[in-house]
Amino acid sequence: MRGRKKEEVAECKVAGSKLTVFCRQVRKRSHHNKEALALLHGRGLTGNVMAVLRQELDSMVRCIFLLSVGDRKYREQLLEESVHGRPWRTKDGKRRVTDRDMVDLSMKLHGWTQNVYAFGCGFIHLSAFHDYPDRDPFDLLTSQDRTDIGRYLSYYHGIRVDAKTKLSDIEPVLPAVFDKIASNLECYIKDLEADSDLKP
Repeated sequence: MRGRKKEEVAECKVAGSKLTVFCRQVRKRSHHNKEALALLHGRGLTGNVMAVLRQELDSMVRCIFLLSVGDRKYREQLLEESVHGRPWRTKDGKRRVTDRDMVDLSMKLHGWTQNVYAFGCGFIHLSAFHDYPDRDPFDLLTSQDRTDIGRYLSYYHGIRVDAKTKLSDIEPVLPAVFDKIASNLECYIKDLEADSDLKP
């Protein structure tokens, strides 16, 4: 044990196939996110609720990206990297797979992904959004972003968004937004377990 590299030791601790471990990781994260969101929403901590939504969406776009990889050797490589905590790299190994790569791909399936992801990032990274008790984040959105988010909230959750809509107006449906993302995520996990490919 003393002469082994850290990476080799980590390899020994992973029980099960890389796919099994990856799916287990994603499901555990989703389960914990759901519990955390319920607690945070109950306390009115909307900024943290948005951060949890963004985490769930991160899992979803990663699963979508994996399903888009038809080359099973490369898919296995990405699973290996994820299971061992390494960043994903492009197939040629020349650069990292970025959030932008994954979000752009998921946009082809879910047109709302980019808007929810970007809005959530405003709560992950320190930004003006964290001043939401005094300055409403919806006032900081472009008209296009407001329109796109409004279209999503109207279609899936029956919330009408206009120029006067505030973050507080959408707070009641945030658990339902989470459930929608989590439901999509579970479908993609099952597709991975079935060794499926992404259907455009």
